[in-house]
Amino acid sequence: MINNSMYPCFILKGKAEEAADFYISTFGHAAVAQRMPFVVQITVHGQKMMLLNDGPDTQPTPAISFMVLSDTAEETEKYYQALAEGGKVMMELGTYPWSDKYGWVADKYGISWQLYTGTKTEQEQRISPTLMFTGDNAGKASEAIHYYTTVFPHSSIQGILKYAEGEGDSTDNVKHAQFSLNGYWVMAMDSSYNHGFGFTDAVSLVVECATQEEIDQYWNTLTADGGKEVACGWLVDKYGLRWQIIPDNIGKLFNDPEKGPRAVEKMLKMKKLIKAELENA
Repeated sequence: MINNSMYPCFILKGKAEEAADFYISTFGHAAVAQRMPFVVQITVHGQKMMLLNDGPDTQPTPAISFMVLSDTAEETEKYYQALAEGGKVMMELGTYPWSDKYGWVADKYGISWQLYTGTKTEQEQRISPTLMFTGDNAGKASEAIHYYTTVFPHSSIQGILKYAEGEGDSTDNVKHAQFSLNGYWVMAMDSSYNHGFGFTDAVSLVVECATQEEIDQYWNTLTADGGKEVACGWLVDKYGLRWQIIPDNIGKLFNDPEKGPRAVEKMLKMKKLIKAELENA
């Protein structure tokens, strides 16, 4: 079963509607799930994605890419060709040791996608964020994985593979890892190359919470030890990864013709979101 209480958010200023149409056309198995002020929410292969029409002027980077599993080489190639048009090829479509058909592209909006053909497993999630730990964070992937799996309940580490001698990075660093946060699958890796990029506001992970206690727990933990509060439910953790910690009924609140504008006004004055105050706006 797919966990849709956690999902990515892309800041695409003034282009959210356009990008929603593009991703729906590219991936198929997709639809608009919800429209809110400044926000379009879509589902792709049953997974939520949030497209934000406003926000900071930062750009997406390959520090967060999205691994897309396809059943066939033809499907992988279809996605690759569509996403590469007007974008940038990071790794050419071809045969690699880990996949018969794989390619890495940044699309025309700057969002990075790793497209590969693999064997379908019991895991229903087809698209997984991949965190690349670079710069001052290089070498911290394993530490971060163990940290995140303690923050979120019902988490597990499927595997951590280190670089081998001669593979171009320290053998202490993570070449590939896969882990689950409350049932949401995430991947991670280290890269010691001088990439010149890291995590930015342009791509964040959203966590929907049923209760204020849940909001408080995630907020307090992720802002501790070097993290920081931002605004409107946004925070930055100690590795620089951006999170949005929000009530799970925020879409319904904002779409309410009467309460919606007042709830938005309340939210704009908050850092950590207070569920009851938004509901009673």
